[in-house]
Amino acid sequence: MSLVDEQQILQGKHVLLAEDNDLNAEIAIMILEAMGLIVERVEDGIQCVAKMEQMPAKSYDLILMDIQMPHMDSYKATQTIRQLSNKDKATIPIIALTANAFEEDRKKAIAQGMNGHISKPIDEKDLLSILK
Repeated sequence: MSLVDEQQILQGKHVLLAEDNDLNAEIAIMILEAMGLIVERVEDGIQCVAKMEQMPAKSYDLILMDIQMPHMDSYKATQTIRQLSNKDKATIPIIALTANAFEEDRKKAIAQGMNGHISKPIDEKDLLSILK
Protein backbone atom coordinates (compact mmCIF):
# COMPACT_ATOMS: atom_id res chain seq x y z
CA MET A 1 0.00 0.00 0.00
CA SER A 2 1.45 3.37 -0.99
CA LEU A 3 1.79 6.35 1.35
CA VAL A 4 -1.01 8.11 -0.55
CA ASP A 5 -3.31 5.09 -0.11
CA GLU A 6 -2.45 4.94 3.59
CA GLN A 7 -3.27 8.61 4.06
CA GLN A 8 -6.58 8.23 2.19
CA ILE A 9 -7.66 5.73 4.86
CA LEU A 10 -7.43 8.57 7.39
CA GLN A 11 -9.28 11.23 5.36
CA GLY A 12 -12.08 12.80 7.38
CA LYS A 13 -11.51 10.74 10.53
CA HIS A 14 -12.04 12.65 13.79
CA VAL A 15 -9.31 12.80 16.42
CA LEU A 16 -9.63 14.12 19.95
CA LEU A 17 -6.20 15.49 20.89
CA ALA A 18 -5.55 15.87 24.62
CA GLU A 19 -2.43 18.03 24.94
CA ASP A 20 -1.78 20.75 27.51
CA ASN A 21 1.23 22.35 25.81
CA ASP A 22 0.19 24.89 23.18
CA LEU A 23 3.28 24.45 20.99
CA ASN A 24 3.08 20.64 21.07
CA ALA A 25 -0.63 20.85 20.28
CA GLU A 26 -0.01 23.21 17.36
CA ILE A 27 2.60 20.87 15.88
CA ALA A 28 0.43 17.78 16.38
CA ILE A 29 -2.61 19.47 14.84
CA MET A 30 -0.57 20.59 11.84
CA ILE A 31 0.71 17.04 11.25
CA LEU A 32 -2.68 15.40 11.79
CA GLU A 33 -4.56 17.85 9.57
CA ALA A 34 -1.94 17.39 6.83
CA MET A 35 -2.87 13.68 6.96
CA GLY A 36 -6.50 14.58 6.34
CA LEU A 37 -7.71 14.17 9.91
CA ILE A 38 -10.18 16.48 11.63
CA VAL A 39 -8.78 17.45 15.03
CA GLU A 40 -10.43 18.76 18.16
CA ARG A 41 -8.19 19.68 21.09
CA VAL A 42 -8.70 19.60 24.83
CA GLU A 43 -6.08 20.64 27.37
CA ASP A 44 -6.27 17.99 30.08
CA GLY A 45 -7.63 14.61 31.06
CA ILE A 46 -10.72 16.01 32.75
CA GLN A 47 -11.73 17.81 29.55
CA CYS A 48 -11.00 14.67 27.53
CA VAL A 49 -13.24 12.51 29.71
CA ALA A 50 -15.95 15.21 29.67
CA LYS A 51 -15.90 15.29 25.84
CA MET A 52 -16.26 11.53 25.69
CA GLU A 53 -19.18 11.64 28.12
CA GLN A 54 -20.94 14.56 26.41
CA MET A 55 -20.49 13.79 22.71
CA PRO A 56 -22.50 11.10 20.92
CA ALA A 57 -20.82 7.72 20.48
CA LYS A 58 -18.56 7.54 17.42
CA SER A 59 -18.01 11.33 17.37
CA TYR A 60 -14.29 10.53 17.47
CA ASP A 61 -12.41 7.74 15.77
CA LEU A 62 -9.35 8.03 18.02
CA ILE A 63 -7.96 9.80 21.05
CA LEU A 64 -4.35 10.96 20.93
CA MET A 65 -3.43 11.76 24.52
CA ASP A 66 -0.36 13.31 26.12
CA ILE A 67 0.74 11.31 29.16
CA GLN A 68 1.58 14.19 31.50
CA MET A 69 -1.29 16.64 31.76
CA PRO A 70 -2.54 18.80 34.61
CA HIS A 71 -5.65 18.00 36.64
CA MET A 72 -5.89 14.39 35.38
CA ASP A 73 -3.10 12.50 33.66
CA SER A 74 -3.75 10.28 30.69
CA TYR A 75 -3.58 7.06 32.68
CA LYS A 76 -6.47 8.11 34.92
CA ALA A 77 -8.35 9.58 31.93
CA THR A 78 -7.92 6.33 29.99
CA GLN A 79 -9.12 4.24 32.93
CA THR A 80 -12.17 6.50 33.30
CA ILE A 81 -13.01 6.30 29.58
CA ARG A 82 -12.61 2.51 29.62
CA GLN A 83 -15.28 2.36 32.37
CA LEU A 84 -17.91 4.34 30.45
CA SER A 85 -21.17 2.44 30.09
CA ASN A 86 -21.41 3.06 26.32
CA LYS A 87 -19.32 0.31 24.70
CA ASP A 88 -18.47 2.40 21.62
CA LYS A 89 -17.08 5.15 23.84
CA ALA A 90 -15.30 2.78 26.22
CA THR A 91 -13.48 0.95 23.44
CA ILE A 92 -12.28 3.95 21.41
CA PRO A 93 -8.62 3.59 20.40
CA ILE A 94 -6.42 5.69 22.69
CA ILE A 95 -2.83 6.39 21.70
CA ALA A 96 -0.32 7.74 24.22
CA LEU A 97 1.70 10.73 23.08
CA THR A 98 4.78 11.26 25.23
CA ALA A 99 8.39 12.31 25.45
CA ASN A 100 8.95 9.12 27.46
CA ALA A 101 10.14 6.83 24.68
CA PHE A 102 11.46 3.82 26.59
CA GLU A 103 9.99 0.33 26.22
CA GLU A 104 8.79 0.38 29.84
CA ASP A 105 6.81 3.56 29.05
CA ARG A 106 5.15 1.84 26.10
CA LYS A 107 4.34 -1.20 28.24
CA LYS A 108 2.86 1.01 30.99
CA ALA A 109 0.64 2.82 28.47
CA ILE A 110 -0.66 -0.51 27.16
CA ALA A 111 -1.13 -1.85 30.70
CA GLN A 112 -3.19 1.23 31.56
CA GLY A 113 -5.61 0.49 28.72
CA MET A 114 -4.13 2.43 25.84
CA ASN A 115 -3.84 0.91 22.37
CA GLY A 116 -0.52 2.38 21.32
CA HIS A 117 2.35 4.72 22.13
CA ILE A 118 3.96 7.48 20.06
CA SER A 119 7.01 9.32 21.29
CA LYS A 120 7.67 13.04 20.90
CA PRO A 121 8.83 14.65 18.78
CA ILE A 122 6.26 13.09 16.50
CA ASP A 123 7.67 11.11 13.60
CA GLU A 124 5.10 11.26 10.79
CA LYS A 125 5.89 7.75 9.51
CA ASP A 126 5.52 6.23 12.99
CA LEU A 127 2.30 8.16 13.54
CA LEU A 128 0.87 7.09 10.19
CA SER A 129 1.78 3.46 10.90
CA ILE A 130 0.00 3.48 14.26
CA LEU A 131 -3.03 5.40 13.02
CA LYS A 132 -3.75 3.17 10.03
